[in-house]
Amino acid sequence: MQAQITLVLGGAASGKSAWAEAHVTASGLPRIYIATAQAHDREMAEKIAAHQAQRGADWQTVEAPQDLSAALNAVPAGHVVLVDCATMWLSNRLLAGAGLAAECETLVSALADCASPVVVVSNEVGQGIVPESALARQFREVQGRLNRQIAARAEQVVAVMAGLPLALKGGLSW
Repeated sequence: MQAQITLVLGGAASGKSAWAEAHVTASGLPRIYIATAQAHDREMAEKIAAHQAQRGADWQTVEAPQDLSAALNAVPAGHVVLVDCATMWLSNRLLAGAGLAAECETLVSALADCASPVVVVSNEVGQGIVPESALARQFREVQGRLNRQIAARAEQVVAVMAGLPLALKGGLSW
């Protein structure tokens, strides 16, 4: 049985996106990539280009840096969706001054109601030192809360460290 929601957690450059892409590809279903990053500088533009090249041309890409719930609501049945990543979406919404508690609840509902299985990539940001600024501490708290909300609804939760997956909930296969 396919998981409706799979959450893939890890630190920066842990291999979580690559693992999630391989996991989605293994489903054999047509793939939709919902991108939440925005290229505000050259480094980020290069990172986005590298992700696109790694995926290849056989993915349908939907840009949703702000309205991720609407993008999920528009997904047709019979596909598999990769959201990369919840962390960038949350950062975008925080900087836009959004009401994060309500938006996070709306996102979790959209994940559960999506017509196709969804794999969500998200950063685990709470394992480091306490951030120096109030904004960074607020982000860490909201990100941790969002990860817990998604994990509670997910059938499968995978942590990726050094490119290696560890099943936290459910197994490692479809």
